[in-house]
Amino acid sequence: MSIPAPSPSLRWSDLLHPVVAGLISVIVNYGGTFILVFQAAKVAGLSPELTASWVWSISIGVGTTGLWLSWRYKAPIITAWSTPAAAFLVTALAAASYAEAIGAYLISAAAFVVLGLSGGFDRVIRLIPPAIAAALLAGILLPFGVQAFGGVGVDPLLAGLLILTYVVLKRFTARYAVVGILVLGLGFLLTQGRVDLSGLELKLAAPVFTMPAFSFKALLSLAIPMFLITLTGQYMPGMLVLRNDGYQVSASPLVTVTGLGSLLMAPFGSHAFNVAAITAAICTGKEAHEDPSRRWIAGVAAGVFYILIGVFGVTLAAVFMALPAVFITTLAGLALLGAIGGSLAGALSEPSSRESALITFLAAAANIQLFGIGGAFWGLVIGLIAYAALNGGLVTWARGLLSGRHAPERPAR
Repeated sequence: MSIPAPSPSLRWSDLLHPVVAGLISVIVNYGGTFILVFQAAKVAGLSPELTASWVWSISIGVGTTGLWLSWRYKAPIITAWSTPAAAFLVTALAAASYAEAIGAYLISAAAFVVLGLSGGFDRVIRLIPPAIAAALLAGILLPFGVQAFGGVGVDPLLAGLLILTYVVLKRFTARYAVVGILVLGLGFLLTQGRVDLSGLELKLAAPVFTMPAFSFKALLSLAIPMFLITLTGQYMPGMLVLRNDGYQVSASPLVTVTGLGSLLMAPFGSHAFNVAAITAAICTGKEAHEDPSRRWIAGVAAGVFYILIGVFGVTLAAVFMALPAVFITTLAGLALLGAIGGSLAGALSEPSSRESALITFLAAAANIQLFGIGGAFWGLVIGLIAYAALNGGLVTWARGLLSGRHAPERPAR
């Protein structure tokens, strides 16, 4: 790794910003995409008990793996459930029994364990040119930055207040800009009565074991698509987020650990979890901490928050989902501005690869959907083709892939 070693002791001042970054990443995850899990559970006809078990298993699994990996490698390794896989399950679960779905989850998780142990994925990730990786990340994050300002047309008072506060705090106390908009935004929503907590009742979630069933139909219709969707839509951009901010952690243990976690939690309903991409970018940049060697605290904090939510199951997840959509999108977009700007700067800094990086950025931002595979994958494919054509690097890249030579590591920013 190129991140400098942390100093011997932590100070209280080291905790605030990474802990808030971890909290924001959790809020964005539950508030933005977790509704897909409830939609998939409804399609499958799951009981409230099975739905709560799904929430428990995926929250505990994500929290535990992210916490341990961040602590072990001293890097902000944020794990999350597979959002594209959850979106896929909204329709796919209608054609399979729940027991068959559990069996498919197990097969997909086992495949990730094998992939992690093989080390092949790590080799591919390290060969992606830095400019292309940065441009891909910028393209993936761009819609979130756009949505931050698009909220002004939907809820001008809330979105305008957050944006204005962010700009003012950036001018006078940049370190507290993200913390400030989180606290002010929540306070504004509470005073306006737009978040109703009167009926909140904390209830412990109880895991429910489901005996898996295996079928060739579920293998083809669930397990294989889930594996490919999660690999291309989550693991690949997630690893590039870490690389882009200078964390050269090997992909192999990350894929192996999250695969093992998915394998253990699958019988309780967890469909898949993996290295996060978008919410990870909230924790890997300067907003989380000026010192890159302290940002691992954000990963640990996010893991703790996930575990707390998992313990109380659907109750706390529902609280995050009750937050207004404009608050979630504006908060996420503003928290990611630094990551977007840094990625664009890195992508376009080298004149020789600027055009191929720009093509990658635009292709990723377009979010192309083909053959059930998401935009991150196609953005990367188009970018690599452009890079090979414009820079004459196709043969060199292919030889590097076969020989195992890695792309040069970049220093942490």
